[in-house]
Amino acid sequence: MKAETFDRIDNISRRGLLGAGGAFVLAMGLPRAALAEAAEQPKYGADGQSGGWRDDPTLFVAIGEDGTVTITCHRAEMGQGIRTSLAMVIADELEADWSRVRIEQAVGDEARYGNQNTDGSRSMRHLFTPLRRCGAAARTMLEAAAAKRWGVSVGEVAANLHEVVHHPSGRRLGYGALAKDAAALAVPDRSTVTLKAPAAFRYIGRDVASADGVAMTTGRAGYGIDARLPDMLYAVIARPPVYGGKVKSVDKAAALAVPGVVRIVDLPAPTLPSVFQPLGGIAVLAANTWAAIKGREALTIAWDDGPNAAYDSDVYRAELERAARAPGQISRSDGDAEAALGKAARRIEAEYYIPHLAQAPMEPPMALARTGADRCEAWACTQDPQAARDLIAEALKIPVADVTIHQTLLGGGFGRKSKPDYVLEAALLSRATGGKPVKVVWTREDDLHHSYFHTVSVERLEGGLDAAGRTVAWRHRSAAPSIGSIFGPDPKHQLPFEQGMGLRNVAFAVPDFRAETCAATAHTRIGWFRSVSNIPHAFAAQSFVAELAAAAGRDPKDYLLALIGPDRTIDPRAMGDTTNYGEDPARYPVDTARLKAVINAAARGIGWGRTLPPGRGLGIAAHYSFVSYTACAIEVAVTDGQLTVERADIAVDCGPQVNPDRIRSQMEGSVVMGISLATLGEITFKEGRVQQDNFDGYALTRIDAAPKITEVHLVGGGNWNAPPGGIGEPGLPPVAPALCNAIYAATGKRIRSLPINDQIQN
Repeated sequence: MKAETFDRIDNISRRGLLGAGGAFVLAMGLPRAALAEAAEQPKYGADGQSGGWRDDPTLFVAIGEDGTVTITCHRAEMGQGIRTSLAMVIADELEADWSRVRIEQAVGDEARYGNQNTDGSRSMRHLFTPLRRCGAAARTMLEAAAAKRWGVSVGEVAANLHEVVHHPSGRRLGYGALAKDAAALAVPDRSTVTLKAPAAFRYIGRDVASADGVAMTTGRAGYGIDARLPDMLYAVIARPPVYGGKVKSVDKAAALAVPGVVRIVDLPAPTLPSVFQPLGGIAVLAANTWAAIKGREALTIAWDDGPNAAYDSDVYRAELERAARAPGQISRSDGDAEAALGKAARRIEAEYYIPHLAQAPMEPPMALARTGADRCEAWACTQDPQAARDLIAEALKIPVADVTIHQTLLGGGFGRKSKPDYVLEAALLSRATGGKPVKVVWTREDDLHHSYFHTVSVERLEGGLDAAGRTVAWRHRSAAPSIGSIFGPDPKHQLPFEQGMGLRNVAFAVPDFRAETCAATAHTRIGWFRSVSNIPHAFAAQSFVAELAAAAGRDPKDYLLALIGPDRTIDPRAMGDTTNYGEDPARYPVDTARLKAVINAAARGIGWGRTLPPGRGLGIAAHYSFVSYTACAIEVAVTDGQLTVERADIAVDCGPQVNPDRIRSQMEGSVVMGISLATLGEITFKEGRVQQDNFDGYALTRIDAAPKITEVHLVGGGNWNAPPGGIGEPGLPPVAPALCNAIYAATGKRIRSLPINDQIQN
């Protein structure tokens, strides 16, 4: 049974499709990701991509007798347009008429679909080739069915825009007429399937509007918050305000007296580290959300705040600063940076601070669950339906096969919704009520208080200049608690995958280079955040490059290009990076020519080098992340201490550009989000508690503060033989340093601590 209101995003099951009359179902293999971001075990298949490829039957294409092509999407749609982009890859190779394509959302099922976790900017770079094969195999089967019916050689027929044509006679058969015959044929071996030449692409490489855009903008799309089932209860939870805390005592009487409150359920606190377990607390179940919220307010709870009761952001910042000022663990060491710094004609030092950040998606975490004696069905706005499925199965002690996760549209994710603690909350509360459907609602306060926060960090950099102003020595120390702290014993130091996000894999032509990680203990839940550790590493490194340029009396853009040095490809392992975002370093070396190309594109776009009036400035920064290259150039005006972002030009090289419209949208969104984080974003703690309650305290950039002009420059997209890179996350890291470098150019004031807030006025 479907949850009510989901008329725009339907979940698809194998049984349902196979049972559809006249449906032609195509089976092709898809990847099982071998590398979760916190697991450091890269593994490459024959295609050079992470994970192996399976030829197990999986359902991605169905053709009805009326010719409707149904394409199944098994990745989360959260505004990035992946449902559209993945479908258009299949539709193109299938020679389908896009107007006759509909998209279904897959349920969470790793055995059938491979990895479905939508994070790490991996979807298109892992699925582009196999989904092309998927569409091409379907096209091949349709052509074979037509040739058999006509009694002609398959070489005489070809698919063309939803029909198969017999060239000698001009006969045509539509896909609907061929569906049954094609379904009876064996799936061709991948070695026999011919992919289109890029010149023949209909959709790939062209702007294709989001298939969900109209529904999203007219209020008809179904999100997790919209899920409904008959007779369901609504739940809100009073969770421990300090990570690791638990209920000491509770008085429920006043809450039970609130009209509409049905029941109050105790949820046990997890053992630390909590991984994806709920935080525990007291759940109030009611006939509506308002009653549940008022019931929670009426609870009287005494908390045992546990081991993190003293966590204070200001005190912890000082701890990180002390850690970053002492030698740390070596992450990368080329030459002898210490000696080179000592002999340098001039030594430059700077320290940068980036606070905790919350993902704060517009739709907070939401989940609806219904349980039986040996089953559970849930509807949730989750990035990782498989993790939710496994978590529920373990907690309820039922087989994974008896857990169904319906993945709704997500009103934003940014990494928060890859941790499905809220989905398990709904399942546990449904079980506690004897199987009644329960919808767990997170308020904005819940979202900000109980997130998996982006790490806080102090980054200390030292550079040595020779007499000509060239950088001859570089040392970067990074002190930040690790994501690994939620999975097991706190590693104290950043894990290799975090170090490979702009700390040690820096493609600078500096002979004496050293990167270090400094010990830092986690006192709250640390989790994935859009672009993860690239944010602090890039902010520090790219800000520091501009400081070195100023010390040398050089133009910042020219100095950055010179620091990168000659065109070359670098094996990431030569820089100490053993992870490379899970990709084969032979297929994905770091290419300095591509990095310099995006810098030059952004600089040209913004008119770098032009004379500006007083109070205006240009800044630039670049970064390699998720095997893509981005650069951002920003123009600001500062008048009477007030900052205005006049223009932003952002350039990206992600290899093949499957849907340029979506790429531009992601880059534009990255600019706005990057400016928001740099100017306003900060989560602080006192006595272990988050101090920000809502968007009045954790503010986001509004329309009037966004850049007046944002231009996106797509670089290097014509080579379809190149492996694709990520796109959802790479646009974010260069924005903050470009902004702060522009502020320096306008005012002469360095910003080394985020958020900027009112620093320009001081």
